[in-house]
Amino acid sequence: MATLGKTLPQTAVLPVRSLIRKEGALKLHGEVLLALDTLRKNPLRSGLTILGIVIGITTVITVSAMINGLNDNVLAGIRELGSDTIIAYRFPWASLSRPPSEWFTRKELQPEWAEDLAKLPHIAAASPSMRIFMPQFGSGTADLRRGVYRAKNVILQGNSPSIGRIFDLKIEYGRMFNETDADHHMPVVLLGYDTARILFPESVADSIGKEVIINGQLFSVIGTCEKRKQGISGGSNPEDNIAMMPVTTLRKLYPNQKDYVIFAKASDPAQVGQAVEEMRDLLRRKRRLSNDKPDDFALFTSDYFLDLWNKISGLIFILMFAVASVGLIVGGIGVMNIMLVSVTERTREIGVRKAIGAKRGNILSQFLIEAVTLSAVGGVIGVLFGSGLSLLMRYGLRMPAVLSLFWIATALIMCALIGIVFGVYPAWKAARLDPVEALRYE
Repeated sequence: MATLGKTLPQTAVLPVRSLIRKEGALKLHGEVLLALDTLRKNPLRSGLTILGIVIGITTVITVSAMINGLNDNVLAGIRELGSDTIIAYRFPWASLSRPPSEWFTRKELQPEWAEDLAKLPHIAAASPSMRIFMPQFGSGTADLRRGVYRAKNVILQGNSPSIGRIFDLKIEYGRMFNETDADHHMPVVLLGYDTARILFPESVADSIGKEVIINGQLFSVIGTCEKRKQGISGGSNPEDNIAMMPVTTLRKLYPNQKDYVIFAKASDPAQVGQAVEEMRDLLRRKRRLSNDKPDDFALFTSDYFLDLWNKISGLIFILMFAVASVGLIVGGIGVMNIMLVSVTERTREIGVRKAIGAKRGNILSQFLIEAVTLSAVGGVIGVLFGSGLSLLMRYGLRMPAVLSLFWIATALIMCALIGIVFGVYPAWKAARLDPVEALRYE
């Protein structure tokens, strides 16, 4: 091209380059069509060959969409918790490893400690909290009744009135319970969005002042909550099926329950670290722990839940790739197998092409493009299936699933790489055939 540039004007070089590019594009287009024609002649064999790739890519697209949807919901829940909220409990909220036996000997936190925590310099408010529910299922155990109406699996939660300063509880109708209600153990209840609509289907606004039955005792409804954000699983939020009351009232209702959580709010989001250290120092003194003993309680903020979710989602991704890799490797082996069969079947054709001037590079590129095309077809089908399943889960089953263009592109690139890696040997074998021996092949 350098010699051509010296002998021809610059304006003549550009059309020559354009013709070369067009010739290359036409050649690639012809080889792709030839590859597709080969697949069309053996549809069953080709379909079985790419089945592993289809399964692997479908798994990648579907699981990545599920994780993206869960990630959005979890992050929304963490943001709702607030960056300045601190939680104290007798052991960590969750663990990815086997919990040590020491955890189960720890004593419960005392609800009155919340008053001392609220007096710390960098703490704006603190509230003890007790729940009656099944944490493994995220649902309650109580039934609330009003006449013929019955709300099942309701979460019962007791807090001090200061919980309204820690969390942004949005009241739809009525009011929050106050210090007077807490001091006198008043049988008053604040109903969740779903609970209120089950017990008062005719008019939620008229529920204020009415009575409901909880564990055989009458409670006066003082308010109802607005609807929470969508649950992590994509359906209704279990937090909407809840009945909140003063913690002193709930303690009277369940005298044997003593497992408390203490929620606190830092006076400034920028001073959460200082607030955590102040809380740790106070709780160690309350627990009478010497300097050489570790904490027998746990303090965590929204960063803890964020790190925990990142670890969980990371493990899910590893599992996803492990499952998808099996399908992709099986599909890649299938691609290599069918390409080796194709080389054997077309040995005479290869000999004819070499006899009329085809070079090794031409044969190599032809069979390599066929392998890439074969795996790409499986990738496209897998993307369509995975996208269809993701949309069905999102709009049909109301599950959290968000398609990611990044993972769609990654899946197609993976297919191209599979075609190249598993197609190199058959293509090399075809290119190395001796033309004389190939022409003699029957």
